[in-house]
Amino acid sequence: MVPEHAYLNEIGRTKIGLCNDEEAVDAFYKLSQLEGIIPALESAHAVAYAMKLAKTLGSDKTILVNLSGRGDKDIDFVIEHYPIPNAKF
Repeated sequence: MVPEHAYLNEIGRTKIGLCNDEEAVDAFYKLSQLEGIIPALESAHAVAYAMKLAKTLGSDKTILVNLSGRGDKDIDFVIEHYPIPNAKF
């Protein structure tokens, strides 16, 4: 974790969580299919955690996820190594 992330977590401005690669790929496909946004794999991990976190929060809460990078450069790798799964939504 970089110092800025550690600091923001320490002061309560951000929440750092974990997800596995399967969850990240699922988030990659969901965001691509439902919103037309192809996230970079790094960002897909953040989206996956946000999806898990959202299930634990009330509808009055907001989650902000920063999407950095471009998923178009990752799409060939994802399709080759993680074929499109059955939709889970």
